[in-house]
Amino acid sequence: MKKNKQLLVFTHLSQLLDYVTGIGGFIVPLVIWLTNRDKVEEMDEQGKSILNFRISMFLYLILCVPMILFFGLGLLGFLVIGIFYFIFPILNAIKVNNGEEPNYPFSIEFIK
Repeated sequence: MKKNKQLLVFTHLSQLLDYVTGIGGFIVPLVIWLTNRDKVEEMDEQGKSILNFRISMFLYLILCVPMILFFGLGLLGFLVIGIFYFIFPILNAIKVNNGEEPNYPFSIEFIK
């Protein structure tokens, strides 16, 4: 296995493709993880954490839809999740670049 910090940083930042393509922020990290998890050091753990974060946030978005009926709480949820979608990939890319361990809070561990 080789260490490839740039690919790890790119994998975290590729989540931001959702703002351009709609679904690319899930597909690109998934493809990078599947093709490099055995080749790049730390890719398996970080790829799993990215995908768990993405799946968790998607479920939270689905939960926000019925919450719109209750005093607009779903709209607030959409705003918070949108901020999380934007900030955490950038923060974790910076952490990986600095050699620190990335962290995605509020993630449910679907992929172990």
